[in-house]
Amino acid sequence: MAAMAAAGFAPTAQAQYAPGNEVTVLQGFKAGGGSDALAQLVQPYLAKELGVDFVNQYIPGATGAIAWTRLAKQTKSDGRTVSITNTPMLMTNYIMNDSITYNIDELEPLANVVTDPGIIVVAKDSKYQTAQQLLDDAKANPGKVTVGNSGVGGDDYFSSIMIEKASGISFQKVPFQGDGPSWQAAMGGKISASFNNLGITFPQIKAGNLRPLAVFTEERVPDLPDVPTLKELGIDVVAGSSRGYSAPKGIPAEAKQQFLDAMKKVAANPSFQKDAKDRAMVLDVKLGDDYKTYLERQQVQFKEIWDEIKDEVKKN
Repeated sequence: MAAMAAAGFAPTAQAQYAPGNEVTVLQGFKAGGGSDALAQLVQPYLAKELGVDFVNQYIPGATGAIAWTRLAKQTKSDGRTVSITNTPMLMTNYIMNDSITYNIDELEPLANVVTDPGIIVVAKDSKYQTAQQLLDDAKANPGKVTVGNSGVGGDDYFSSIMIEKASGISFQKVPFQGDGPSWQAAMGGKISASFNNLGITFPQIKAGNLRPLAVFTEERVPDLPDVPTLKELGIDVVAGSSRGYSAPKGIPAEAKQQFLDAMKKVAANPSFQKDAKDRAMVLDVKLGDDYKTYLERQQVQFKEIWDEIKDEVKKN
């Protein structure tokens, strides 16, 4: 039996992680986005703690709904497949679309890891030197300034709507299959700006390929001290995306506890903390039931937002 476990074929009843196991990580977006950034940060450390090999499987489309439907409806609850789960799109997918049938009650939330603030970025040679210039142009030319987002229902999409409502400005919103394609389009000058996330775009900002215009935080970000918040510009919007790991409902208790114990050790590792800081990824670790409660609370919040804006959105 030990040989079977080492080869990755331990019986489901035991379903504990053992050296040599492969654990598939479903990602609902293309490589280069927020899910991938989280995977590259966490999984080298988590693999060492659990003694397993993580294999990322990219399943882009429908703002993550294809991957999360597979996780909830078609994946064995043996601990050998997990998914990176992103908010708010994990919930807004089915809040906004009745044809999407999974929900968070069919998942086993394991650990939130980061909460990534929203940000506006443009190409390094963009005509927009400041966020105010972008906002003024959008105000003067309603529906003409193109802003990318990670897909309808994602945090960037909701942020753009919240900014429109708070400012009276109208953008031309351009959805992509993830944060990566959105910032790449901005960097290539295919869109005016990308509404994105700090941790995802920070490497390109540091490299000088993207110019940050504003962050969606309460206070300025230490890594970008010269970049104003939206609130400083008179737009009362604070937003971002949280990312963590979930399994199908019913993951064996032993496997779940191993995962949580390993993640707790990773979160306490000074090297991991430094890597997160170097990538401007804001750690916000919530384990097990705390993560579940967090998702449930966000589900209520975003349903309220959608109920308020859905009639207006469906007109456009």
